[in-house]
Amino acid sequence: MYLVWKLLRQHISVAQLAGFFFANLFGMFIVLMGYQFYNDVIPIFTAKDTFMKSDYMVVSKQIGNATTLTGNSNTFNGSEIDDLSNQPFVKKLGSFTSADFLVNASMGISGQTILSSEIFIESIPDDFIDVPLNDWKYSGDGDVVPIIMPRSYINMYNFGFAQSRQLPKISEGLASMIDVKLFIRGNDKSKELRGRVIGFSNKLNTILVPQSFMEWSNGIYSSSSKQSPTRLIFEVDNPTDNKITSYLESHGLELDKGDLNTEKTASFLRLLVTIVMAVGMLISILSFYILMLSIYLLVQKNASKLENLLLIGYSPSQVARPYQLLTLLLNVAVLGMSMALLFIVRRYYIDIIYTLFPQLPDSSMIPSIFVGLTLLLIVSLINIIVIRRKIQRIWHRKD
Repeated sequence: MYLVWKLLRQHISVAQLAGFFFANLFGMFIVLMGYQFYNDVIPIFTAKDTFMKSDYMVVSKQIGNATTLTGNSNTFNGSEIDDLSNQPFVKKLGSFTSADFLVNASMGISGQTILSSEIFIESIPDDFIDVPLNDWKYSGDGDVVPIIMPRSYINMYNFGFAQSRQLPKISEGLASMIDVKLFIRGNDKSKELRGRVIGFSNKLNTILVPQSFMEWSNGIYSSSSKQSPTRLIFEVDNPTDNKITSYLESHGLELDKGDLNTEKTASFLRLLVTIVMAVGMLISILSFYILMLSIYLLVQKNASKLENLLLIGYSPSQVARPYQLLTLLLNVAVLGMSMALLFIVRRYYIDIIYTLFPQLPDSSMIPSIFVGLTLLLIVSLINIIVIRRKIQRIWHRKD
């Protein structure tokens, strides 16, 4: 063993090994960085809605110049609702109910008023809301109304208002920090209520209240008859079914754009990360080739001496082991340095992400560590096998 190490030191090329080390370090870092960044950022675009299932769709009628000029209504009549409900891809269907009275809201956090204006509230059937019914009801004799707010509201607060006023960021778990006062009036009557925010939704761009509250309040504060809905919500078995798109296009309907834009952004992010990781993998493969070429040159220079070692009793495994250990140590050093760089870079950008999106769940580097160890195992096994075969060919005088 010592003799083999002595031969190795005589012909080792520091420049070649350094070239492999830094090239592989660069490639490994790009691969791990791309994978880790993707895992940290993708929940921003693909976070599951806490209160509505992913197979719920919200549709409305398309509004264009022709609709505006002709004065056609954008509401759904009974026959249109029945036709959509009878489609084979629809499991259940419900309609949005709008408040037919004035609603003013005052929202504050930590004593600071962040919104004071007239707002628009709606409701949908309770079976489309995935919360316990005890938390999502209004009896008519209380002063507290459960509310689900669009997540875009809290993002605007976190990005702008909280940052400029040094106020605390709000995550979904801290929804109770939002103090909401509702002032409703209509039909010569008025009432002040307190809103209790129970969470935020990705799918809705309106403030949602229980159906029981909407029916109660419209019955007291509305002076007009029941209005036809302008939006419908329905559940499907397969959101990617082409029949859904064909039906909506043929009937002049459109899906809520929020989910579509989010999916497009997420798809672009996946493509971008895939390209970056492919580039990193290519660099790693090239550096692996540099290492193997260096080892081949080392073995070739020592071919006659290694053959003598084999002839005097050294086994091929003993002769190959120093070269195998050298490549293994280099690979371990590359992985360790890559993880250290990843930790430093991630520590910088993760603080920015959590500042902008405090509702994101905590993520870890464990998946990236697992990927790095997997790559280390694969590359090291290939190195060990290739070097052993090279020594075997010397032993059998095949070179």
